[in-house]
Amino acid sequence: MIVVMRIDCSQDEISRVANRIEDAGLKAYIPHGIGHIVVVGVVGQPVPGLRDALESLPGVEQVIPVSKPYKLASREFHPQDTIVDLDGVAVGGDEIVVMAGPCAVESEDQLFTTAQAVQAAGATVLRGGAYKPRTSPYEFRGLGEVGLRLLAQVGDETQMPVVTEVMAVEDIDLVAQYADILQIGSRNMQNYVLLDEVGRTRKPVLLKRGMACNVQEWLLAAEYLLVQGNEQVILCERGIRTFENYARNTMDINAIPIVQKLSHLPIIADPSHATGKWYLVPPLALAAVAAGADGLLIEVHPDPDLALADGPQSLTFDNFRLLMSQLRPLAEARNRKLAIPRARVKP
Repeated sequence: MIVVMRIDCSQDEISRVANRIEDAGLKAYIPHGIGHIVVVGVVGQPVPGLRDALESLPGVEQVIPVSKPYKLASREFHPQDTIVDLDGVAVGGDEIVVMAGPCAVESEDQLFTTAQAVQAAGATVLRGGAYKPRTSPYEFRGLGEVGLRLLAQVGDETQMPVVTEVMAVEDIDLVAQYADILQIGSRNMQNYVLLDEVGRTRKPVLLKRGMACNVQEWLLAAEYLLVQGNEQVILCERGIRTFENYARNTMDINAIPIVQKLSHLPIIADPSHATGKWYLVPPLALAAVAAGADGLLIEVHPDPDLALADGPQSLTFDNFRLLMSQLRPLAEARNRKLAIPRARVKP
């Protein structure tokens, strides 16, 4: 439920509503970014009679049921778009943010060279995996903490925020120490213990869609993060499993406008993992932006043929530059623009 307060309500009246909600064993949640209207969200399963009790309190305009099972992620609860700030780079506003870098951190030279190249082409966030979930246990699974240190070092040197995946609860504090954005990968989208703990960090989170999950399940996964008080959630469409097996996955372009209709959370697209083939990445990236995506997550490598992870889906520096040049006029056609590299805002 959503409790809409009167415009002239007092802070004491808001507090009484919140206390009444919590007395019923539920959580009162007051979102940001609703403008001059004050609303109090009821988080949890409402008890009988609570709606009438809340409507009778001073300062309450009306109580509105939320029909969606995901409450905090829904537009019913939060009609205005959420904008996630990544050290001065805004995801969900007028700009389209491009996050780019290697699938896996392999060495300082590989990472720094790639970071310089993607930044020069217009990327504003550096991506790279230090911990890699792999289908086979014999494949390269990342450098671990060494990779995290390299990401933080290169991110500082290039003034780019860093996004990297966290795979286990016991690694959260370590990854959060080095990364600016914590990525929840497709395989962990329904790891609810991990979602709970990552939500408590208050760090921006990039939540990838599970490879066999529908939109409602995806938004309910985001709900786990939001209910812990973390409002800095970015969704990422990265392709789903279908009967088609030519590409690695099937890029669900539908999901972008669907999510934007149902939720206030920003959404980006990962055409690299969606397709698994580098030559499919540019057209799918362009299609995602045309559909309204707030950003892209692109894999780039100095020599994809020698990459230790996902070389076939990685763009070369030249191909990434070409893609960025194609994105600019498309962004303008959508009345948007590509975000530009800028100095990080560090405390």
